[in-house]
Amino acid sequence: MRPADSWKDYELIDATGGNRLERWGSTLLVRPDPQVVWKSEPTSQLWAKADAVYHRSNQGGGQWEYRRRLPEKWKIHWEELTMVVSPTGFKHTGVFPEQAVNWAWYKKKIAAAGRPIKVLNLFGYTGGATLACAAAGAQVCHVDASKGIVAWARENAQASHLEAKPVRWIVDDCAKFVAREIRRGQKYDGIIMDPPSYGRGPGGEVWKLEDNIYDLIALCAGVLSEQPLFVAVNSYTTGLSPAVMEYILKTTLGPVYGGVTHCDEIGLPVSATGGVVPCGATAIWEEA
Repeated sequence: MRPADSWKDYELIDATGGNRLERWGSTLLVRPDPQVVWKSEPTSQLWAKADAVYHRSNQGGGQWEYRRRLPEKWKIHWEELTMVVSPTGFKHTGVFPEQAVNWAWYKKKIAAAGRPIKVLNLFGYTGGATLACAAAGAQVCHVDASKGIVAWARENAQASHLEAKPVRWIVDDCAKFVAREIRRGQKYDGIIMDPPSYGRGPGGEVWKLEDNIYDLIALCAGVLSEQPLFVAVNSYTTGLSPAVMEYILKTTLGPVYGGVTHCDEIGLPVSATGGVVPCGATAIWEEA
């Protein structure tokens, strides 16, 4: 387990009974988490002081209960990055804080490369990984199918004073974009992908990560440069073992590029207990 323990503006204060008590800057939020299956007594006194609580609905989705008036959005900081936080439907806030442990890894890898690096960030969401790579000196192509999410990522770039960095912001279906990049002869030294567990494509076709991850990784191999630096695959699907993702990377990229692979869960440390809540997994192929 690799914990994202470098935050100052985010804190997982406590977790029990299917919920997380979190601090986002100075704002306290309670959000559901299916991984929090334990029912121990709450350790923190701050549960009663939550500013907003997300309640799931039996019909799917849910809604926020605001216990005090909150701004529509506010900012938090991680290292030199500034991220805009806004509670949205389906409990999200625009930031997956556990990914900070990967942002730090990307930054270190790019800074140590000693050569210009081009990174393709697929399913890039609000741009945490994109901005971390750009801050480290990489040229980045950020792709997400949601126009609103890409606009949010660009807002984060501006808030982080990184808007002048060489970043292409693309609204497109990720697999179709990669196929076009292959035809155009575009190459990248690093690839990051954070595909959804489940969704529907532009034609209504069902996307299920377990069924599509191999084809997606194999497709992305077609845009790797002759000397790639890394490929990182993130998953929030509990049914997809990180070892499976590592095996795919090893067998698709290893025979061509050599290198090494590794995988692990990532998580968030809980201040009240000293434990770590698992929050997904990452598998990585990297240059040896």
